[in-house]
Amino acid sequence: MPVQPVQRKLAAIFAADVAGYSRLMAGDEVGTLTRLKACRVIIDELIAGHRGRIFNTAGDSVVADFASAVDAVQCAVEVQATISTENAEQQAAEPMQFRIGVHVGDVMLDGENLLGDGVNIAARLESLAEPGTICVSAVVRDQVGNRLPLAFDDLGEQQVKNIAQAIRVYRVQTGRPVSPPVGTLSLPDKPSIAVLPFQNMSGDPEQEYFADGMVEEIITALSRIRWLFVIAHNSTFTYKGQSVYVKQVGRELGVRYVLEGSVRKGGNRVRITGQLIDVLTGAHLWADRFDGLIEDVFELQDKIALSVAGVIEPALQAAEMRRSAARPTSDLTAYDFYLRALAVFFPITKEGVVEALGLFEQAIAIDPHYGPALSYAAICHQRLVAEGWAEEPETSRRAAIDLARQALQVAQNDPGILVNAAQVLARFGEDIDAMIGLVDLALSLNPSYARGWYLSGLLRLWAGQSDDRARRDLAAPEPARADGSGPIHDRPSPFLQTSV
Repeated sequence: MPVQPVQRKLAAIFAADVAGYSRLMAGDEVGTLTRLKACRVIIDELIAGHRGRIFNTAGDSVVADFASAVDAVQCAVEVQATISTENAEQQAAEPMQFRIGVHVGDVMLDGENLLGDGVNIAARLESLAEPGTICVSAVVRDQVGNRLPLAFDDLGEQQVKNIAQAIRVYRVQTGRPVSPPVGTLSLPDKPSIAVLPFQNMSGDPEQEYFADGMVEEIITALSRIRWLFVIAHNSTFTYKGQSVYVKQVGRELGVRYVLEGSVRKGGNRVRITGQLIDVLTGAHLWADRFDGLIEDVFELQDKIALSVAGVIEPALQAAEMRRSAARPTSDLTAYDFYLRALAVFFPITKEGVVEALGLFEQAIAIDPHYGPALSYAAICHQRLVAEGWAEEPETSRRAAIDLARQALQVAQNDPGILVNAAQVLARFGEDIDAMIGLVDLALSLNPSYARGWYLSGLLRLWAGQSDDRARRDLAAPEPARADGSGPIHDRPSPFLQTSV
């Protein structure tokens, strides 16, 4: 049987392991394993982001190959910087530190695995590195050259185990990072999001304009959600063309959520994919894709942007409610009382409405001008009257009207407040046309507000306008979505379950 020729290739090998891993495990097995898993998420994302491929892992070690020495070193520097930041935030008794070695050499292919001196030398360089540092061979130092703003310390010729020839070793000065250091920003006092530049997956540089325009339209659509703090595109576009780690983006921009995605064009069709990530936990809150025909580019961008904003809003609301529920009851603000009230309001039961009303009232006690809480407290009183649950219906009716009017006084063009107040006041006899006008104003402020479209149609039906216009208003904007895909939620959004 003929012997198969050995397949070889030239590769940049990245080898990393945890310094003192056995000692850490002996001291705290569960805690060490938890921290290792968190570090592996960081390392795996950065390796993939720099076009690397992990081909071997054993215990605490990671070995990957890159087509470029520059990519491998840049990845190593970012790994050490990010893990150093994580260690500072964790404030553990003993930080988890990695040693990293990088070498460029000839390797043999064995299925998905790589073998040979090229891999072995990278492993030996890693063992020479001090905790938290990177050692590279002379060939890596020469190939990086001045392509990265890094300095190298010459450690001289080193004799390493099982390698006959001495190796010239350099230590990367990680004190000079690949990217200029950026200060960490604190989170604002309301939910915050950054929309990163979408990747152009078409391989056609001419499509960059479409991908960039799509992001700008989404940022504009999200900016219409008044309770959401949205980072401007001139800040997020500084990440264009870069491999990013979402936790780092969150720290640098001061946001809790990141939306990232891609654009792929084929013929006259385009596919947009997106995913919403909680940067504090790394959890994916939502993912979806949208398909459309490029007949009118601007119309397609506008339609998809409104659709994305429409499905992201309830996903963010649900995430904020879960976050608030996890906070200790001794550390609540008006916003957290408001979120907890929303969580118990649906599904609508007498007990749930009463509990929600109590929480809304606690939010109002902290901030008497908190419009969202005022408007939903009015909704609660309306529900108690409508369902026959109010002990004193007339008192609840007057309270609902008074709260709705207070909410309008502080609404400041907030679509949610306008819609809630219009619902309550229309129900209790205010001029229906004026209330329809409030809802129309809300929709002009946020065209992707699904609940606003629902109330628009409902109020028009109450007003006897059961014509084509009312039916059009009942149909909220629907995304051009690929079959079988849909937003990923723990449960259906309560904000589309409105009943009056």
